[in-house]
Amino acid sequence: MCVPGSGKTTLLDAISGRIGNSGTLLGDVSVNGRKLKREQYQDCFSYVLQSDNLLSYLTVEETLTYTAQLALRQHSADVIHKKVLAVMAELSLGHVAHSVIGGRIFPGISGGERRRVSIAMQLLQDPMDLTSVDTRCSEREATTYSRMHEITSSYQDSEINQSMLRQIEQSCQRTDKPSIPFKSKESPSGLAKLAVLLRRTVRNLSRDRMGVLMRLSQNLIYGLFVAFFVMRLDDDITKGAVQDRIGIIYQAMGASPYTGMLNAVALFPALRAMADQESKDGLYQKWQMFLAYIFHILPFSIISVFIFSSFLYWTVGMNPEMWRFLCFSAVILVPHLVGELLTLVLMGVVQDPNMVNTGVALLNVAGIMVGSGFLRSYQQMPVVFQWLSYLTFQKYGCELLIVTEFHGLNFTCSTGSIPLPGACLMTDGDDIIDQGYPGALDRYTLDFLLLYSFLPALVLLGVISYKIRDCLVQH
Repeated sequence: MCVPGSGKTTLLDAISGRIGNSGTLLGDVSVNGRKLKREQYQDCFSYVLQSDNLLSYLTVEETLTYTAQLALRQHSADVIHKKVLAVMAELSLGHVAHSVIGGRIFPGISGGERRRVSIAMQLLQDPMDLTSVDTRCSEREATTYSRMHEITSSYQDSEINQSMLRQIEQSCQRTDKPSIPFKSKESPSGLAKLAVLLRRTVRNLSRDRMGVLMRLSQNLIYGLFVAFFVMRLDDDITKGAVQDRIGIIYQAMGASPYTGMLNAVALFPALRAMADQESKDGLYQKWQMFLAYIFHILPFSIISVFIFSSFLYWTVGMNPEMWRFLCFSAVILVPHLVGELLTLVLMGVVQDPNMVNTGVALLNVAGIMVGSGFLRSYQQMPVVFQWLSYLTFQKYGCELLIVTEFHGLNFTCSTGSIPLPGACLMTDGDDIIDQGYPGALDRYTLDFLLLYSFLPALVLLGVISYKIRDCLVQH
């Protein structure tokens, strides 16, 4: 036992190969008289962290089963099940096998049981186990350190220590040294690991019923406010027919990224913490967890956006052709996904979710200002902002929605009221498109392709981001 900050965790990080190639390590590590190479440390030792990073909605048995599936290959489900049962019996976890881990929001197993689950996850990889001690009681450790210093000083000069050193030297000189007990090398393929991570993520998050309900309804709740405010679109220009339609398009494009961002900030940090720990154990790479989360969110995002667009589109009375509605839904899906993907990408290099939240919000606001053409037309913007607009998904999304709604639409102009001068000069939807977005009709298909190109680009950027995180997260 040592005082906090004396290097216990750093020593264990070094021995277990969790600090990569950073820093300079002096000294040798031998097992059964055989000297280990530095790159072999991770394959021989495991490390149980002081904090327990576990998924709250999984049971103890499910948690261990998924770990075994990530670590072992060429084992049947029955063999893995028996191995999990054996580990639970060894650590007295059988009585809580079907109990959820729990967390801050709802109760689960006890703290001691959570600790034993973390140890069991390491034992499933057939390692030599190293457990970092609890450093929460600094006063007790200070007293212990003083006593241990006295014992260590006496021990270094004792015959017992000298005898132990002679035995170690003799062990290293033996010719018939026992083999080193490396971890199992029967790791699944990358695709198999991705499938396991996806199943684990889906099972964990799908049990949060309130979370699932909110993810499916959050866009609809916002749509209720917009629909209540607009009530019903009119075809009369003097009654705001054009302005109201542009307002709905602006709100749909501007708000969708925020709901995606909130999902990522609420759900992904726990998975990221798991990935930081398990990737150091060699179970998988962080970008594989990133991809598993993306595959998990796709059906939720599609259903949520479709519910939102179905309600808003038909309630306020937008262009009633079915193909226009489908195009509207397809366009709105992209900013929702971009908001979540961009948040995930930034979480790869930024630790604090609140900073990520702020960054994504600012980027969305800037994108709407530069790319939408609502605040200021492209022709009137400085050239630098015109070029920057091509880097925003809002440019392509707003052009698509403007064309989808206004193409072929004819407006009326009430003669019973006194409109503003020039208010009735343009009553044809195509003229309105050409006035604000010249050439948008001809770019319709291209805009769709460019809009959806943001999704694979962000996925690729996310993979790179989490490879960078491998270098940034050392402890």
